[in-house]
Amino acid sequence: MINAALAEELAKRHEVTVLTSLGLDLPEHESVTGVRIIRVPLFVKRRQAAANLPSLLAYIPSGKKQGKKLLTKERFDVINTHFALPSGPVGDALSRFAGIPNVLSVHGGDLYDPSKWTSPHKHGVLRHWIRRIIHKADFVVAQSNNTMENMRNFYSPKSESSIIPLGITRPMDVSASRSEFGFPENVTLLITVGRLVARKAVHQLIETVKSLKSEDAHLVVLGSGPEEQNLKNQATALNLQDRIHFMGHVSETNKIKCLKVADIFVSTSQHEGFGLVFIEAMAQSLPVVCYDFGGQSDFLQDGVTGHLIALNDRDKFVSAVQSLILDDQKRGEIGKSNQLQANDYYIDTCAAKYEEVFNRVIAADARN
Repeated sequence: MINAALAEELAKRHEVTVLTSLGLDLPEHESVTGVRIIRVPLFVKRRQAAANLPSLLAYIPSGKKQGKKLLTKERFDVINTHFALPSGPVGDALSRFAGIPNVLSVHGGDLYDPSKWTSPHKHGVLRHWIRRIIHKADFVVAQSNNTMENMRNFYSPKSESSIIPLGITRPMDVSASRSEFGFPENVTLLITVGRLVARKAVHQLIETVKSLKSEDAHLVVLGSGPEEQNLKNQATALNLQDRIHFMGHVSETNKIKCLKVADIFVSTSQHEGFGLVFIEAMAQSLPVVCYDFGGQSDFLQDGVTGHLIALNDRDKFVSAVQSLILDDQKRGEIGKSNQLQANDYYIDTCAAKYEEVFNRVIAADARN
């Protein structure tokens, strides 16, 4: 979704082609909102929503092959490669094949994910591989200070680099009510959004609801993933099945609607490269309570946008949520301020900054 929004914004002024992997029930060739999409078939990819390890590895040779076919027929000015792995080797190979500059965008989890043993920063071979890809890129874009620091600490102090925050599409104007989703009216509604994986630590949010003094606090969980059944079992074991609302994967429209009717956005994610969903929540006038570890610390400030809590300080997390539940005036003040701040993080601003980088590397390439 992030890359799609950026591509569509850039396509308003440029010709944009996206090379990606083929998910289930999607065509190999398609044009969407001015963006030409070429999808590489991967026979080992079983699910559209999430790539498995074999599919990630399979994309490298398949992406190179399909990309070279494209580059023998057409001329492009610049390649923008998103994610160091698995796309990094593809972008690097196609850049050298066609002799055009490559801008590498690193997003956080492709460099550092403390919850996964497969995280590249834990493996010498992968670190070396990514270090070479970063060195050979004409320019590197990181989405946050945290991602930039991880790149420099674990891989390379790349000088030709800058930070470009991610951007959200301008929120659709929709009306929403709690009744259409079955949420109670007279409760404080907490909400979290994301794939239900270990890194998100949603089990901590369920325990937070149990620990709150306010028994009228409910939690809405948007997203699905491998931890979903475990989380549902946890809610039942804690006798919270009526206060935890698992919505599964929802449409963008319903996501916005759920954010609109909520009171506080909460996250116990162990790390975010940027945390775009926090901006989406702020755009809907929600205060945010989360940990201070990750890219979100670029734009969230304790006591201003909500509360930033030291990583895994569970007691302070509960206290912070409780304080906002008890002070609806403060929630309203923070929400209005957050909505204004979100204006700095729309996709048109992000795309304009990318255009500046593209023009820079294209000009440098023309001089060489």
